[in-house]
Amino acid sequence: MMVPPITTTPVYIEPYRRRVRALDGARVLADSEAVLLVHRAGHAPEYAFPSQDVRTEGASPLPEAQGYVTVPWDSATDWYEEEERVFMHPRNPYHRVDCVRTTRKLRVEVDGTVIVDTNDTVALYETAVEPRLYVTREQVLGDRLVPNPMTTTYCPYKGFASYWNAVVGTTVVENAAWSYEDPLPESEPIRGLLSFDDARVTVLDDLPPAAPIKPPPRTTSKRPPP
Repeated sequence: MMVPPITTTPVYIEPYRRRVRALDGARVLADSEAVLLVHRAGHAPEYAFPSQDVRTEGASPLPEAQGYVTVPWDSATDWYEEEERVFMHPRNPYHRVDCVRTTRKLRVEVDGTVIVDTNDTVALYETAVEPRLYVTREQVLGDRLVPNPMTTTYCPYKGFASYWNAVVGTTVVENAAWSYEDPLPESEPIRGLLSFDDARVTVLDDLPPAAPIKPPPRTTSKRPPP
């Protein structure tokens, strides 16, 4: 018997047993303790609220759960889970960050000059993200990094990142490295450590290369002859 292929992208929905609020300044857009967390392939998770817990006309019905609606993220100035602010998007409970002390080699060069050469590193392994090596500031050779206060980014799983310019002679490479000065709890082992952008400077390490994921061989079933 031929099994028909799945023609739609699966959506996973689970109860999210936390109080979630969306605020527009002092105005409450949504406030609920019966929230669903909606997972769609290729997208960050999103909250879905019982429609009676939402007080904005910008909400959209959730097709997969009758009586639930979603609130556009940008329609709120502040989002909260319990009393903690949430930035960018809801955090995925299945997304992990593991920081592991290691002796993997890291060598960083800027304009032919070595600025890091060590095997005293911390490896950060994060779900669906390439692993990264971090080092202490003391392992940067010479006074080669200066803070760049013009650039900051935010990761829902690591926190706010500060950026550093690499300076070698007359060469200045902006945002060559980043650090998390006040990381979220699961990323505490990389507090104040540095990692380097291999698109901006030369980074050599002995992390394992990404293994290609090969799909299983395609099989077909034939109907037995009558």
